[in-house]
Amino acid sequence: MIASAVAPQVAAAAEKPWPPAAGTPPLRILIVTDAWEPQVNGVVRTLKTTIGQLRDMGQVVEVVEPGSFRTIPCPTYPEIRLSLRPRSRIMQRVTEFMPDVVHVATEGPLGQAARRIAQRLDIPLTTAYHTRFPEYVQARFRVPLGWTYAYLRRFHNAGRAVLVPTQVVQRDLQEHGFRNVRLWSRGVDHRMFYPREGERLDGKPPIFLYVGRVAVEKNIDAFLQLDLPGTKWVVGEGPELERIRKQYPGVRFLGVLTQDELAKVYSGADVFVFPSKTDTFGLVLIEAMACGCPVAAYPVTGPLDVIGESPAGALDNDLKAACLRALQIPRSVALAHARKFTWEAASRQFLDHLRKAVRESSAANSATQTTH
Repeated sequence: MIASAVAPQVAAAAEKPWPPAAGTPPLRILIVTDAWEPQVNGVVRTLKTTIGQLRDMGQVVEVVEPGSFRTIPCPTYPEIRLSLRPRSRIMQRVTEFMPDVVHVATEGPLGQAARRIAQRLDIPLTTAYHTRFPEYVQARFRVPLGWTYAYLRRFHNAGRAVLVPTQVVQRDLQEHGFRNVRLWSRGVDHRMFYPREGERLDGKPPIFLYVGRVAVEKNIDAFLQLDLPGTKWVVGEGPELERIRKQYPGVRFLGVLTQDELAKVYSGADVFVFPSKTDTFGLVLIEAMACGCPVAAYPVTGPLDVIGESPAGALDNDLKAACLRALQIPRSVALAHARKFTWEAASRQFLDHLRKAVRESSAANSATQTTH
């Protein structure tokens, strides 16, 4: 049976007493990420929203991101910048800020350097697993899954916890030998993503919409090749954009949009199509539903966790069948399901894990001192 794993955990987090008990000091949190603006993706949006929530909760948060370093473009992904020789500058930031905990959000040059520094200085460390990187690397470069999982296992097992968005990803990583894998869900900004009355995308109805990076691992061809009634729209940029523009002349395209523009686009579509088979979550799923747009997707990690048995979307190994079924879903049903996801609850969950990492580290250090 397909189980909806994410919504219950968000609801549970929301029921926890908040704020923490009187006298609980704020955490000094250093977040290190290779993914940051001007990139437009789920990782960046998750981090920026979570940081804002943490600060609203009274926590002290500093961010180390590529803008402070000399960078070069990532091969095949020039919009992603790789920082050069960042270790000394990160060490300076760490010693100046004196964090209670370091959270490494990505496995790139900044993440690697921060991980080593936290280990050297014995600062509590947590990491996050945002994307199914081994599957991405296999799709793009044919690197065996086992090689990449071995590297990532060593990287993430250095921390007190590796935070993942769904129970499916949690089980996958545990089966690959990852330790202390804990759930950190996602949310949606309901003040921004809500149904916009009167919005309608141009073209013969029904309107089928894709939003996201235009890249091979997103499996976008599986959507664009479908024989569907109406009009297909693609919103986003990426290395495959020029090819698909030429290959699918009947498809309509928009580039990167602001969140307000994106909410209008979701509101103006009949079905949101999510063809990816390698995402860990898919923020766009809940953004689309928050605007009343039902979802069509494969029954894989991400859609399974976000949609589950909810009638807010149609999951099928036959993506065309899912698209046609999603046309029959009332927009009010999609909207109701999206309301289960909030950034406040997800950010409380994140903070709980960081506090636990600090407590565990303190207990371990005390035990070591006692034995000596």
